[in-house]
Amino acid sequence: MRSIIVAYSKLEDAKKIRAILIRHGLSVNGICTTADQAISLASTLYGGVIICGYRLADGIYLNLAEGLSDNFQVLLVTSPRNVDDEVLPSNTVFLPTPLKVQDLLQTLSPMLGEVPLRRKKDKPAPRNEEDQKKIDKAKEILMGRNHMTEPEAHRYLQKCAMDSGTKIVETAEMVILLASPG
Repeated sequence: MRSIIVAYSKLEDAKKIRAILIRHGLSVNGICTTADQAISLASTLYGGVIICGYRLADGIYLNLAEGLSDNFQVLLVTSPRNVDDEVLPSNTVFLPTPLKVQDLLQTLSPMLGEVPLRRKKDKPAPRNEEDQKKIDKAKEILMGRNHMTEPEAHRYLQKCAMDSGTKIVETAEMVILLASPG
């Protein structure tokens, strides 16, 4: 499993997020209050996700996103008004507050690549209409829940699929499954 780091300016907030993740069976590698601490900790790990708020003790999330290696993504949990017209870095996924635990887990799961690895075939088969509908539905879910544009949602699906070694259709199916009630 890939690593998880929680970074918030208030230590109490970081501890609350860590407690939620641990309660749901996820392991947290560390909590930080500054971007520098998170970047330093991330440099000792292979890859994963840093969950953070908009502001950290030493600046905003952009300092963190820009200082990370390609093996890490940022899950930015903040009020929509903080990122209203902002173009997010390519390694950043936005999740609006108020935070729902289910939304956090559903967004985090594909970022961590929690899809069983499958062996890749030599040549990809052309995408059929049913598969395209699944991908479109997953993009709609991501666009609605995470306030992404269509290209951002597509790139997110592609990246999650690449990270987990699966097809984009399988990743889309997982997003749909995780978003369905019950």
